[in-house]
Amino acid sequence: MKDFSIIVFDGFETLDAMGPAEIIGVMPDRFHLQFCSQSGGLIRSDQNIRVDTEPFSAIRPGGVLLIPGGYGTRKLMDDPKYLELLKVLSQDAGLVLTVCTGSALFAKTGLLDGRAATSNKLLFSLAQAAGPDVLWRRQARWVQDGKYYTSSGVTAGMDMTLGFVSDTVGRAAARKVAHALEYLWNEDRDSDPFAN
Repeated sequence: MKDFSIIVFDGFETLDAMGPAEIIGVMPDRFHLQFCSQSGGLIRSDQNIRVDTEPFSAIRPGGVLLIPGGYGTRKLMDDPKYLELLKVLSQDAGLVLTVCTGSALFAKTGLLDGRAATSNKLLFSLAQAAGPDVLWRRQARWVQDGKYYTSSGVTAGMDMTLGFVSDTVGRAAARKVAHALEYLWNEDRDSDPFAN
């Protein structure tokens, strides 16, 4: 069983985290799902949803990290201590997934430099400014480059997470999960109707 740790912070976008959590949560035999924050305890989303979290110290190396976006990313992009913690956790992780402006936050660690990535199209300039050396792709629902997956805005995180499931467990399993959730999975990572 692989750890799947969703990193949250005050002001995270609820669906960025909860959409992927719903997908991963229906496979408890394959993934151990946990919500983590820097110090643990209660964290509030931008929509005022409270999540009880474990501290970063509970994240074991070799697992999967998911970093959501949200207005809370803006403050953290200017926090060198937080960015260093995020960088170390990401270097120790087997895979790192980001949703929406989570890619802009992650870009500030420098780990996306020279790699292809995408972000929320309405805030694409924020991502570009956060990571000027990232190979940003506007026309993409999600992008994978090495161990890093990045997705466009909000619901694209669900498409990306199903893509991750397809890559790691199998396409049939991903389709089965999407069907169980009655979710119309956009399986084509390059098909992005919101890019224009």
